[in-house]
Formats: sequence, C-alpha cells, structure tokens
Amino acid sequence: MKTVSRLAAVLALFAGGTALGDDAKPITDAEFVTKAASGGLFEVESSKLAKESATSPEAKKFAERMIADHEKANKELMGAAKKAGLEVPTKMSAEHQKLLDQVKAAKGADFDKAYMAAQVTAHDEAVALFSGATKGVKDPGLKGFAEKTLPVIKEHQEHAKKHSK
Repeated sequence: MKTVSRLAAVLALFAGGTALGDDAKPITDAEFVTKAASGGLFEVESSKLAKESATSPEAKKFAERMIADHEKANKELMGAAKKAGLEVPTKMSAEHQKLLDQVKAAKGADFDKAYMAAQVTAHDEAVALFSGATKGVKDPGLKGFAEKTLPVIKEHQEHAKKHSK
C-alpha cells in the first residue's frame, strides 16, 4: 500500500507541473515534440509492463490497446518531426521515468491501480499538451498530427478514468 501512496504523491506533482493552463506560454514546436515523444515512450513502456504484470483482464486489454495506438502515434510523430527538421528524443523525461518506476514498484492488485492511475495522469497531461499544440505549434505537419491524435488521446483518457476507480 505504501507504493500506491507514493505513486499518488508523484502523480499529483506530475499532473500539477505539466498541465498546460490558459495562462501558460504558447508551446513551441520543439517543446511539443519533446513532450509528446516522452509521453509516447512512457505509454508504450508502462503498457508493456502492464501486459505482463497486470492481474485484471481489463488492465491487460487496455495495455494492449495503448501499445498499438501509441507505437503508431510515435511513428507518426517521428515522421512529422523529421519533416519539420526537429529531433525526436529516444528517452523519456525524468518525470515520465519516475512515474514508470513507481508503476514498476507496485505488485499484484496494487499494480493494476498504479498502472491505471498513471494512465489517467499521463493522458490528462497529453490532452493538455495536444490541445495546446493544436493552437500553438507553427509547423503544419506537427499541427496536423496533434489535431489527428487528440481525439484518440481523449478516448484513452476517458477509458482510463472509467477503469481507474
């Protein structure tokens, strides 16, 4: 249970420090690529872990969908970033790595709770990021990617919230 409490604290810090509010400065193309790539890497890695470690069939099924959808989105981001002349990071941010480490530390039913809670946080962040990108990025390819991907991320967010209770 300690792991779940620590995870809740990390999630609260993570969510508070990354959401893009109305008064936030506009996001640059490079910031969008960096943050979207890190989030995508987190989604794939945490979901691969969940596919192996989750105890509930629902969490495993959700993990499989996250792997498929986010691997596809990660490839699309790489293509759009390359056309925009931007480099895509191959490592997740320190915040995403810390979140992944917290999920890894949970076991059994606590793992399922930790994974789904992390999914809610990560998708809340992604919705804010992609929403901001649809308004703020300059490159038409990156903007198109954000606009195309945002509805899928919102769907993931709703599913994660519904199943994290």
